[in-house]
Amino acid sequence: TFNLVNGDGAGVGAHLTAHPDVDMVSFTGSTRAGIAISKAAADTVKRVSLELGGKGANIIFADADEKAVTRGVRHCFNNSGQSCNAPTRMLVERAIYDQTVETARAVAEKTEVGPADIEGRHIGPVVSEAQFNKIQFLIKRGMDEGAKLVAGGLGRPDGLNRGRFVRPTVFANVKQDMTIWREEIFGPVLCMTPFDSEEEAITLANDTPYGLTNYVQTADKTRARWVARRLRSGMVEMNGKFGGAGSPFGGMKQSGNGREGGTWGLEEFLEVKAVSDWD
Repeated sequence: TFNLVNGDGAGVGAHLTAHPDVDMVSFTGSTRAGIAISKAAADTVKRVSLELGGKGANIIFADADEKAVTRGVRHCFNNSGQSCNAPTRMLVERAIYDQTVETARAVAEKTEVGPADIEGRHIGPVVSEAQFNKIQFLIKRGMDEGAKLVAGGLGRPDGLNRGRFVRPTVFANVKQDMTIWREEIFGPVLCMTPFDSEEEAITLANDTPYGLTNYVQTADKTRARWVARRLRSGMVEMNGKFGGAGSPFGGMKQSGNGREGGTWGLEEFLEVKAVSDWD
């Protein structure tokens, strides 16, 4: 039997998560909401599977595929940046940093924005007025805190004087203590910073409360695997290759504790029972 109950979190969600007849809750959404669900479910000791926010790092080494930067910027802007696994922090080996910043700027400036019902390759509006205002606030915060604005910025794109359209934005020289480095923006905003060694890149990538997806771009497979093992995230995508069919989707830390896809996703909804003397 499949039952569908429509409603918001405060109305329907709160009752489902706290009700004793609900054995398990699976939730995809913000970390804030996931924490609230876990607290509400604790009184009935029900299982909770969470897929929450992210602040993915895209580590680009000097020997990376020449298309890696363009691919990474476009991936960040996909769905107007409203993807929990978007590579929103681009960490670039210093030897190619200036060149990479220029490439990111060019890609951002060529990214078209427009209504979803028109034909063509472009990104559309963000989901709500509240989200639009949040993105604008964080872009301004990045500017105020000293990040270098390379492309985009405040306001709507040229030719769009209304609607929730956000300018594809790139910040360079972003520091670890800046708000735009720490918080999930959930909009088409890319943060860039250089690194000098593999160890520094790993430290920068892991310097986040989130742990959903990280990305590694290098022609050196040995290095790619070495770095991937040390990244604190539920998923690592290397050199633009998507996860295989049946691979699990999910994170760690404040990105959640659940898995979707493959046998791991099914096991989230199963209970293990041991029965003796069955034969």
